[in-house]
Amino acid sequence: MRWMHAAGRGLLVAAVLLAGYAGFGTQPGTAAPRGRGPMTLVTAGDLTNYLGPLLDDWNRGHAKEKVTLVELPDSADETRAQMISELRSGSDRFDVLNIDVAWTSEFAAAGWISPLQRDRFPLHTFLAPVVGTATFDDRLYAVPYVTNAGLLYYRKDILAREGERPPRTWAELARQAKTLAPKYGMDGYAGQFLPYEGLTVNATEAVHSAGGSILRDDGARVTVDSAAARTGLEFLAGGVRDGWISPRARDYKEEESRQAFQDGRLLFLRNWPYVYSEANAPGSKVAGKFGAVPLPGPSGPGTSVLGGSNLAVSSHSRHPESAADLIAYLTSERVQRKVLTEGSLPPVRAALYEDSALIRAYPYLPTLRQSLLRAEPRPKSPRYDQVSLAVQAVVQDVMALRQTPQQGVARLSRELGSISRKD
Repeated sequence: MRWMHAAGRGLLVAAVLLAGYAGFGTQPGTAAPRGRGPMTLVTAGDLTNYLGPLLDDWNRGHAKEKVTLVELPDSADETRAQMISELRSGSDRFDVLNIDVAWTSEFAAAGWISPLQRDRFPLHTFLAPVVGTATFDDRLYAVPYVTNAGLLYYRKDILAREGERPPRTWAELARQAKTLAPKYGMDGYAGQFLPYEGLTVNATEAVHSAGGSILRDDGARVTVDSAAARTGLEFLAGGVRDGWISPRARDYKEEESRQAFQDGRLLFLRNWPYVYSEANAPGSKVAGKFGAVPLPGPSGPGTSVLGGSNLAVSSHSRHPESAADLIAYLTSERVQRKVLTEGSLPPVRAALYEDSALIRAYPYLPTLRQSLLRAEPRPKSPRYDQVSLAVQAVVQDVMALRQTPQQGVARLSRELGSISRKD
């Protein structure tokens, strides 16, 4: 996931942003109340340093509750491993954790993060689907910070030349990818099909778009053995079998697939919103030549998987009250605006997607909003890492045509059942 793909810096006035939380502060010269004091915020690498200025503003207004930023490797797997190592040891090094939305259930079930009071955060102002990524067992364990949903990027210049509209269904996508792309010496369609977390996302989107699911009840019930799941995997396998998904695409992660599209080698691309700015940057071969629409499904718009990250309080934090206030600050509307304008990350506040000034600067926002409102979380499980590995292994074999979708779904159901019985 590109949690911290960002650009630019910005300054905010923390006193204005935190007006609603003034009652939690401390007066100069007084001892910090229990649960209050300096903190650390741990995150994957902040690639362009937009987060630092936001925390500097907090620190100027909170002399006794200053926050230190701890940056872990850019790799999501390495970040998760280092966080878990600290949390398992009982270390109080971290107070606020910026975690991938897929980790919330795992961290909550393990007791590594603390439940939060719902009424402390204006969750009703967030996009409704994103709140679900922050809950486990009907309790709030984190607060959404940034979100993400998959979009279908397409070469609008080529479709216009051919008198075609962007596809709304899988059948339209398959037809255009199979018939138009070869005319222009291009590959038809790609997502993120290398066996890593991206393949789990793409497979889950296909299953959800077909009306199916993988797990229910926070991982306790395996639901993948269904006609809908078979239909979803057939969409991916059929693309490989019929040639509109190139063998090259099975080696793509986010950046490899973005580069293929940006270099003009790909007619259609499933990827995250950050691609919009990258592909329109100076030097891009497709700048001004592409558009973005919601992902297609079997009979209309499909269902994206929700990406992004949530902010959680470590159960070992010495200063959980200060940590909760910091989360409120980072998810306030003014800071969320900066998350978009300075960090190039999709915010969680619903009103920002209808802001006319922001839409002029970021024309894809209405499309992204559509995708986000239809999006669903990845399977929730205390053993999400094992669930994801099982999905990757099965879907890799299905897309390599070593197993049929029917065989793959049956195998995945057995493997997920074995994982769930370990709980």
